[in-house]
Amino acid sequence: MAAPEDSDEGAGGLVAKGRAGDNAEPLSVSELSAALKRTVEESFGFVRLRGELSGVKRAASGHLYCALKDDKAVIDGVMWRGNAERLAFAPEDGLEVIASGKLTTYPGRSKYQIVIDRLELAGEGALLALLEKLRQRLGAEGLFAPERKRPLLFLPRTIGVVTSPTGAVIRDILHRLADRFPSHVIVWPVLVQGKGSAEQVAAAVRGFSAMPEGGQVPRPDLVIVARGGGSIEDLWGFNEEVVVRAISECTIPVISAVGHETDTTLADYAADRRAPTPTAAAEIAVPVRAELAAVLLDFAGRQQRAILRPVALGRERLAARADRLPKIEALLQPQAQKLDELTERLRRGLADRAANARDRLQSDRARLSAPLLKSRLDRARDRLEATARLMASLDPDAVLQRGYARVTTTDGRTLTDAALARKEDALTLRFRDGELGVVPNDGPPPTAKRQKPRPVPPRQRPVQDDLFGEG
Repeated sequence: MAAPEDSDEGAGGLVAKGRAGDNAEPLSVSELSAALKRTVEESFGFVRLRGELSGVKRAASGHLYCALKDDKAVIDGVMWRGNAERLAFAPEDGLEVIASGKLTTYPGRSKYQIVIDRLELAGEGALLALLEKLRQRLGAEGLFAPERKRPLLFLPRTIGVVTSPTGAVIRDILHRLADRFPSHVIVWPVLVQGKGSAEQVAAAVRGFSAMPEGGQVPRPDLVIVARGGGSIEDLWGFNEEVVVRAISECTIPVISAVGHETDTTLADYAADRRAPTPTAAAEIAVPVRAELAAVLLDFAGRQQRAILRPVALGRERLAARADRLPKIEALLQPQAQKLDELTERLRRGLADRAANARDRLQSDRARLSAPLLKSRLDRARDRLEATARLMASLDPDAVLQRGYARVTTTDGRTLTDAALARKEDALTLRFRDGELGVVPNDGPPPTAKRQKPRPVPPRQRPVQDDLFGEG
């Protein structure tokens, strides 16, 4: 065998030539890639791989790209948009998962990869690791800070409950509220587990928060997010970031009552108050009406006692002071004695004064004389006679005795002017011995004959009785 020829055939010649007995045509790269793709897909039609996620990213198309690795190997993975949108958790680097799908090749880079149909966390340990990472990330944003917690109203008028409308949770809450303090309850029905439950719970919390004050439906004063117990997978919807953010952003105080007392979700960290059970949430929400009534009754009693206590103390002090006061007889005895003395002095004084007056009267009577008394009576008689004469001279009817008449109106008024007499319809002429009615006449007066004046008899002095009964 010639070495040069063997060497030339092994290294290849300048131009490709067929060899004796070789009936295989050379394959193109695409043909080989296609053949490899068919072989891989036929041999590994369905596989489940366990590994740690690495290089997780979502494309603008919605597809999910990642790599699965362990301590010795790495395999690329892709999840198309339809499956990626149905994931129950958000894939992150470092999570240990189990990917189910089929192997294929990617001719563009001469790599093989797994097309993932289903992606699940590799056990509860991986789920708890994801939960812890999410808790730390949201906690770093301050969503769980104690200063964000708001106090609950002592007695909310309306309570909003976010839970399943068909489970035992809502019945327990309503029953407990009715026992303690009946309140108006608004239920927002949601899924509490499974796909889409987190989005429904978040939408319900935000819906309660967005309700206006004074609207047709009363705005709750308190929101309870409740669910019964279950596994960590059943409660996972209340660990979703969308629920945590909705609770932390709610403008109404929130009580989280998810699971049993040993269950803890991120909703409990974000809520203003955590209740170990839904029934406990109802107990936290409202007080016991009977206890309130007892407290009010006790306050009323204390108030009454506080009001009456000063009165009782004042009565006691008044009685003590009254006991120390002197008796009324002791106070009045000196004054009564003094009154008796003054009464006696008054009696003696009046008797003395009357005796003195009697003595003065007797002495004054002796000094009186009859001529003095007669002189005073004469002066009084003269004044009386002068008054009588003046009245007689002023009497208008006195001249009637001498032939005069007095003209009066029908109502008795005396007329002195002819002009006034003409205005009257009728006149009365008053004579010495009677009256005569006449009618005024404007004609000339008749001529009267002059008569001799009649002698006037001498005026006699009126006789007055003696004031002392003497003749």
